[in-house]
Amino acid sequence: MVCFILHHINQALVHKIYKSVLFICSFFLFWYCMFIPREAAAFGMEQSQVTDIIAQILSNHETGANIMIQNERILDVAMIKKFYVKRNFRSAWLNNDIRMSRAHELLDAIQEAYADGLIPEYYHLSKIKLLLREVQLNDTPYASAHWKKSAELDLLLSDAFFLLSCHLSSGCVNPVAVEAEWFSDNGVIDVIAVLEKGLQENTIKESLRNLIPREKMYHRLRQALANYRSIQSRGGWTAVSPGASLKIEMRDARVAELRQRLIRSGDLSHEAEDTGDLFNHTIEKAVIRFQGRHGLHPDGVVGPKTIYELNVSVQERVRQIELNLERLRWSFRNLGSQYILVNIADYRLEVVEDRKTVLAMKVIVGKPYWHTPVFSAEMTYLEINPAWNVPDSILQDDLLPKIKNDPNYITEQNFIVLDGWDENAEHIDPLVIDWTTVTGENFPYRLRQEPGPSNPLGRIKFMFPNKFNVYLHDTPHTALFEKNVRTFSHGCIRLSQPMSAAAYLLQDDKEWTKEKLLQAVDSGETQIVRLKHPVRVHILYLTAWVDTNGLVQFREDIYSRDERLDRALKKPPF
Repeated sequence: MVCFILHHINQALVHKIYKSVLFICSFFLFWYCMFIPREAAAFGMEQSQVTDIIAQILSNHETGANIMIQNERILDVAMIKKFYVKRNFRSAWLNNDIRMSRAHELLDAIQEAYADGLIPEYYHLSKIKLLLREVQLNDTPYASAHWKKSAELDLLLSDAFFLLSCHLSSGCVNPVAVEAEWFSDNGVIDVIAVLEKGLQENTIKESLRNLIPREKMYHRLRQALANYRSIQSRGGWTAVSPGASLKIEMRDARVAELRQRLIRSGDLSHEAEDTGDLFNHTIEKAVIRFQGRHGLHPDGVVGPKTIYELNVSVQERVRQIELNLERLRWSFRNLGSQYILVNIADYRLEVVEDRKTVLAMKVIVGKPYWHTPVFSAEMTYLEINPAWNVPDSILQDDLLPKIKNDPNYITEQNFIVLDGWDENAEHIDPLVIDWTTVTGENFPYRLRQEPGPSNPLGRIKFMFPNKFNVYLHDTPHTALFEKNVRTFSHGCIRLSQPMSAAAYLLQDDKEWTKEKLLQAVDSGETQIVRLKHPVRVHILYLTAWVDTNGLVQFREDIYSRDERLDRALKKPPF
């Protein structure tokens, strides 16, 4: 009897549960049939309407005319048209995600571009925020006004993505238009493909961040920008009053100003003992650190040059960092795993392997009126005991006055005159030339200085063929490397340790031991040595960067390039 009752109770319970499950499933099936197709159909209708409006806006555009969206100018009409034609004018950003997460990702990326020294408002920031809010909060989502705003928002989002992607990958301005001696080779990035991939994979922000240079130097300088902006937001630093030079063991009321200034820039610890007006060893050490970071002679004495650098405002340093982030976007993309890097403004050469500096040395660069250009090229060979073929410009400005004043100058300095530039050119007796009538423009011959102790190329030169005829070389004038400012050349780069550089470049060539290299140099004979493994050479111009020890470095703008770049970047791209 008990078993019979339990059996019937269980059957009733199972039947009740079955009916409940059937009811719930029926309810969800009814909801799906009634609402999901309607929502999908409505979304499909919106997509269709937005597509038609985008097509109409772009089709009505006349070649060479501007496209204005909500008083905002589309900045790259050609790119926008190419992108939407390829997708049959379909919306890129409108989807059935009511949060429009991809659009918000782009907004985040635009606002974060400020950390790269860019100006977010250049990328339609305010208008995108406004339209996005109106599109998402619209009470009549299927009205023509809503579709028009959705289409306009779509176009502005795509235009902002294209402009920001170009700026992050290649810089905001064309370097050649700003600095005549700057030639970068970053390659071409297909930003349309980048956007399409980001849309498909929902990785808009990641796609943009992947465009910035991956080198640590860029990211360290980006962090320095944040740090210096933080100093600026806290009021910056106060100036050190002018006066006599400050040095160890002196007492001066200005020492207190100096102490606070060094603390603000991180050159002196907050915990350092306050000695009032006494210039002690702790302050001297901080001054030396500061001088080293600014390319000054690190003697610990606060003289006129050091006071000048101390009194450059934090606002100016922030801008200097922003300018050099732009330069790194121009040039710091395709460096390679092994390369030679020359920073003109720092008068320094580094050999880099796998992001580590394996050799470094001082260099001499072009004069302020004879700039060393910025470019990249491949070093393919060395020339031992090179002869020097005198360029017409140097003949005109430097040598002709000396030759005219002293008829024996040519022979004394080991020059010869040739009747042409080919290998078989014949020698011309310099005494048959009327040098009083010669100018750089009418000189029909070639003036060549033979190898020897007075040859300005020294014992060896390093060749990376380029249109500027610029190369690295030795020099007999080694005393110039002791100067703090080393702008003495006519554009080429003189090395303080040429033999170390040559030994490094030939280390994988068993035929060229260090001993053989020295013997070849001592022979005085000209010899070409091909490199088994060509090395990329990058010549840059950076007035701000962060070194491998984490120290922010600033240098004098010896070619006045910062000012020109500053003006160019302040011009909106519209």
